Amino acid sequence: MKVIRRNGTHEIEIQRSRFLCHVERVATEQEAAEFFARIRKEHWQATHNCTAFRTRDTQRSSDDGEPAGTAGVPMLEVLTRRDLVDTAVVVTRYFGGVKLGAGGLVRAYGRAVSEAVDALGTLTRERHETLLLAVDHDQAGKLENALRAAGYHVADAEYGHDVTFTVHTREPEAFEVWLAAQTGGSVEAIRGEPVDLDL
Repeated sequence: MKVIRRNGTHEIEIQRSRFLCHVERVATEQEAAEFFARIRKEHWQATHNCTAFRTRDTQRSSDDGEPAGTAGVPMLEVLTRRDLVDTAVVVTRYFGGVKLGAGGLVRAYGRAVSEAVDALGTLTRERHETLLLAVDHDQAGKLENALRAAGYHVADAEYGHDVTFTVHTREPEAFEVWLAAQTGGSVEAIRGEPVDLDL
C-alpha cells in the first residue's frame, strides 16, 4: 500500500477549463467528509467539486453534478490503481466554456488526480511488528547502539526501573535470532501491537 507524501494542490488546464486537484491524507470517512466540506466552502463559486477517497476499509466517490461516472469514478480508479490508501481528493472544476464530452471528462478528472499524485509524491506503507525489549541500564547504551548499527527502527526508549526499547521490524523471527546472538539470550523480545509505517 501507499500513502501520499504530503498534502497539496495541483492545477491543470484542459480546453480552457481549470481543474484543481486537492489531495489530503485522511484516516477515516469523517476526516474525508470534513476535507471535502472545507474545499467546497473555499471554492463555492466553482462549477463542480468532485470527490473521491480511499481508506483501508472504505472508498467512495461523487460526480457532484457531472454526468454519472465521468468524474468521481475515474478519480477513485487512480487511487485504486496507484494502491493509495488514507487519501482523499477533490477536483475543483472552473468551466472554461468548451464541453469535453463524457470521454473527455473521464480523461480530465483522471489526469488531474494522476498528475497531482505525481507532483506530491508517495510513500510505501508497510505493516511492522512491534517488539518490546527490557534491559538493565548498564546494557542499554550498548544494545541501542547495536540496534541502530544493524538498521533496526528504534521507535522509543523508556527509562524506568529498566530501559524499555520499542523496536519495529518486518521480520520479527530474524530479529529475535539477532537479539539472542547479541545478548547471549539474556534479553527477551515481547510482541506488541503491529503498526503501519510509511517509508
